Amino acid sequence: MDAVQNAREAYDAIHAASLADPETFWLKAAEAIDWFERPTRAFDASLGVYGRWFPDGVVNACHNALDRHVAAGRGEQTALIYDSPVTGVKRTYSFEELTHEVSRFAAVLQDFGVGKGDRVVVYMPMVPEAVIGVYACARLGAIHSVVFGGFSAAELAKRIDDAEPKLILTASCGIEPSRKVAYKPLLDRAIEMSTHAPEAVVLLQRPELPAELVERRDHDWESLRDAAMGRTTECARMAATDPLYILYTSGTTGTPKGVVRDTGGYLVALAWTMSGLYDIKPGEVFWCASDIGWVVGHSYIIYGPLLIGATTVLYEGKPVGTPDAGAFWRVIEEYRCVSLFTAPTAFRAIRKEDPNAEKLKNYDLTGFRALFLAGERADPATLQWAEEKLGVPVIDHCWQTETGWAIVGNPLGVGLLPVKHGSPTLPMPGYDLKVLDDEGHDAPAGKLGNIVIKLPLPPGCLPTLWNDEKRFRESYLEGFPGYYQTSDAGFVDEDGYVFFMARTDDIINVAGHRLSTGGMEEAIASHPDVAECAVVGVADAMKGQTPVGFVVLKAGVDRPAAELEREIVQVVRDRVGPVAAFKTALTVARLPKTRSGKILRGTIQKIADGEDWTMPATIEDPTALDEIGEALKARG
Repeated sequence: MDAVQNAREAYDAIHAASLADPETFWLKAAEAIDWFERPTRAFDASLGVYGRWFPDGVVNACHNALDRHVAAGRGEQTALIYDSPVTGVKRTYSFEELTHEVSRFAAVLQDFGVGKGDRVVVYMPMVPEAVIGVYACARLGAIHSVVFGGFSAAELAKRIDDAEPKLILTASCGIEPSRKVAYKPLLDRAIEMSTHAPEAVVLLQRPELPAELVERRDHDWESLRDAAMGRTTECARMAATDPLYILYTSGTTGTPKGVVRDTGGYLVALAWTMSGLYDIKPGEVFWCASDIGWVVGHSYIIYGPLLIGATTVLYEGKPVGTPDAGAFWRVIEEYRCVSLFTAPTAFRAIRKEDPNAEKLKNYDLTGFRALFLAGERADPATLQWAEEKLGVPVIDHCWQTETGWAIVGNPLGVGLLPVKHGSPTLPMPGYDLKVLDDEGHDAPAGKLGNIVIKLPLPPGCLPTLWNDEKRFRESYLEGFPGYYQTSDAGFVDEDGYVFFMARTDDIINVAGHRLSTGGMEEAIASHPDVAECAVVGVADAMKGQTPVGFVVLKAGVDRPAAELEREIVQVVRDRVGPVAAFKTALTVARLPKTRSGKILRGTIQKIADGEDWTMPATIEDPTALDEIGEALKARG
């Protein structure tokens, strides 16, 4: 009890200090990184839309992640581990080797005229060259914009037109367990569709599926690298407020929003999280099993671990199928990873294929300390399964592309707080989180409302959208003046624990009752035969909406679907109550998801309501939506 009390007191003191005196708190945190010119102020409220962090600081992200560790005598330490079960290739880079590769490739970019403020689109799979390309941009002060590899030509074209890159870095293909994805034809079509034409394309040929180069426009990566042998580049001196990257996130209008990440605030925030939230020390191996195309990959594959001198793992594989449900355990054992950060959907996939974790028995996870989950709401059933099988803390935490790091989490480096399944725990430093009703009044403890953050946002969060300050204000600031609107719904309990229940659009209104689909999904997931599920609100002439559940069963479950569906309906009725009016559960083989693992609930809802819908650009397997439609037709 003393340890728990001490952890809560330590957390309370840190969080309170970050809100009461952010100037002192964040200037102290800024000591964790190297500055060419150390900031004398943490925050200037007169700059930008809601103020800017470290306005007089001068810094470079590449220097902080690479050069400074070499200068400190740690050049021989492993910086990057590349593990690709889909190709059978493994490779490691020391800090010294990675610094040389980045410096050399930055010279290649310079030859194309890339410099401070220029944009470079990176459209690549999970290969070391992608990381090298990103750091080469940061070294020169160019703004990188990573687009998830395999995005459709139309979606890529939108991002090219918005960012207007001088250069595009790409590869000939991406590789999935059962197929190869030809990137080059997608890129060629995207450039044809774009109004902005990049000056050049640099292409990494992968032997699994080479691509043809367009004469004069396209250039071979390896040939350019070889020609730059022995060349080096210096790290550009960047204002802390200069953009480091643009990362596009979905917008309700169909036009992606270019989230801008500034340099200094981001580095300071990441450095604090690597220690305070993830409890990672220099020299340890931290594995984030995400993709560099997503914000998680930016923060905790590319930048965060290397920033503090830890080792990062770049994994080109899946949680199952490369080759089996023991894939994650193999990587943890082989590289002695102390922590894993992945999406809940990955563990649902493992649990579905190997419910009793038999594969885990084949591996030695000595030294593995914690599992971190984020990217979507972590259902309690998955959390409990992971806790039971791994025997280490399983920490849910919640954040957004816009914030760049956790809004709410359980700070392992400060002290592990009691876990409440269904809650990612407490707000992180700098986040003054509130729950407001639709009129903007504080909601009482336990009452569902709109989750907002009082301005200013802490360091590392977006200062604006690329070339669209008007949309930034409309999307995030105007709904609740003085606050950043997360577009999440949830509540805070009597202990201050935050519960994210759904996106605001996923709150359904059943006969005048505002109900959370997340609460119903929790109930369904508690059924022992359920691997994963999604609940959406379907239009109902009498009640406004009624909930429908789509359920994927665990591997090996062989029972009549009708029997299982009746049991699931009863579970929701027992746990949520008759007010939920939950009467329909449909078993399906799989749920439609984005490539980052998020369930496409909005599209499912449109199909159920008979509305027009378009195939989402980020969908992993389009046939999953057809199966949803067939299940609905079969039920009538």
